[in-house]
Amino acid sequence: MTRTVVVRLAIAWLSNCVALLVAAAVIPAIGYGKDLGTLLLAGLILGVVNFVVRPAIIFLTLPAVILSLGLFLLAINALMLWLTSRIVDGFTVGGFSSTLGGALIVWIVNAALRRAQRSTQVGADYRWEQS
Repeated sequence: MTRTVVVRLAIAWLSNCVALLVAAAVIPAIGYGKDLGTLLLAGLILGVVNFVVRPAIIFLTLPAVILSLGLFLLAINALMLWLTSRIVDGFTVGGFSSTLGGALIVWIVNAALRRAQRSTQVGADYRWEQS
């Protein structure tokens, strides 16, 4: 693997960890037992689940995604978060509403971090062209 791929995977993993940390801070039913190892493992497993399982689920539920104008993707993200909680011991998400809220928070945090990362890259490219 090239270095940029490894860096992108590490950034995605840390982004998931930060998003799960924020979700656990905002929603009391989501927890990782205040164990950093559990949080890091949950971030890694969430990334793997999103990479392996999520595309198949989206394909199978494509009519519902289309009819809901993409809103059903939030339910799919909640399912991925729930699946992560079943795989990682010590990571809990509570009931349906807390899982749905957690999925929404994870999505918002990841989107914000992705946007911030993209803006710093664009700025770096722009500065390079200015020289």
